[in-house]
Amino acid sequence: MSPATTGPGGTVPATDGTPPAAADTPPTAAGTVPVAVIGSGNIGTDLMIKVMRLSRTLRMGAMAGIDPASDGLARAARLKVATTAGGIDGLVEMDEFAGVKVVFDATSAKAHVRNAEVARRHGKLMVDLTPAALGPFVVPPVNLEEHLDAPDVNMVTCGGQATIPVVAAVSRIAPVAYGEIVASIASRSAGPGTRANIDEFTETTGEAIRAVGGAAVGKAIIVLNPAEPPLVMRDTVYCLVEGAVDAGTRERIAASVRDMAAGVREYVPGYRLKQDVQFDPVEDVVVPALGRRFTGVRVSVFLEVLGAGHYLPDYAGNLDIMTSAAVRTAERIAVLRGWVST
Repeated sequence: MSPATTGPGGTVPATDGTPPAAADTPPTAAGTVPVAVIGSGNIGTDLMIKVMRLSRTLRMGAMAGIDPASDGLARAARLKVATTAGGIDGLVEMDEFAGVKVVFDATSAKAHVRNAEVARRHGKLMVDLTPAALGPFVVPPVNLEEHLDAPDVNMVTCGGQATIPVVAAVSRIAPVAYGEIVASIASRSAGPGTRANIDEFTETTGEAIRAVGGAAVGKAIIVLNPAEPPLVMRDTVYCLVEGAVDAGTRERIAASVRDMAAGVREYVPGYRLKQDVQFDPVEDVVVPALGRRFTGVRVSVFLEVLGAGHYLPDYAGNLDIMTSAAVRTAERIAVLRGWVST
C-alpha cells in the first residue's frame, strides 16, 4: 500500500478503489481541451483519473507536484501524462503548458495565491480546490453560468458542494431566513489540512450558503466521525422558511429538492437523499443566529455521498464530490466559452 498523502481535503490512505493494475488502465474517454493538475496528492490524482476515464471534454496535458517520489506523479507517468516535480514554475516551463486551457489547483490555500497569479498571467482558467477562495464560489448546478468570465473559480468546500444545492433548491421556491448544514465525514478522510482549517471550512461554507444558496443567514458545522470501518459522508440541511407554508408550497419545495439532487447525481452518482424532505412547524422560538423570534417551518433534508472509488476510498465522498464538481465546472466552462462544440 502506498503511504498516505496530504491534499486540500486532508489525508486519506492511498488505497485505490480499483486494483492497482486496473487503476493504471489506459483512459476510455477522449476529450479535446487540455488541462493541467497542480498537486500530486490524493485529490490531484483522483482529478487526473476522473479526467482520463470519464471526461469527453477534457484531456490531461500535464501534472505538476513538488514531491518527485509521490504516487500521483508516478501514476501519471505510467499513464503517459507529462509530469514535473517543479510545481507551478516547472509546469510553466513544460512544452505542454502552452496548450493548456484549464489548471486545477489541488495544493494549499497558501500556494494557491501564487499559482493563481501565474495562471492568470498566462491566460489559463484556474479551478481552485483549496480553501483560498480568491475567486467566486461555484456550485455547478446552482450558479456556474454566472461566472463564465472569471479567471479563477473556487469550489467552496466539500460540505458546501453537498449541501448548498439543497439550500438553493428550497430558496428558489420560498425565501430561506436561515440555512444550517451539518457535514459528517469519516475521520480517516480528514487529515492535517482539514483539521487545521476547521474554522475556515465553517466560515467559507456559511458564507456560500448565503451567497450561493440564497439563505439570508447561513451556518455550517463539520463533524469528524471516528467510526471504524469508516462511514460515508452524511449531510443534514436545515432551512427555516418564515410564515405559513401551505401543502402546495411544501410539495413544490420537495420536488425542487428532488430535482436538484438528480442534477448533482449526474456528476456524483453516489449522491442521494436518505429519505423524503421533512417539514416541521416552528412556533415563536428564539433563533440566535437571527437575533429574534421566529415562526414558520423547518425544512430538513438528509443526504449521503458515496465516493466513486476511482482513486480515493469510496467512504471519502467528501473528497470525491470536490473533484467531481471541479471536473464538471471545467467541462461546462469549456463548452460555454466555446472551446468545444456541444
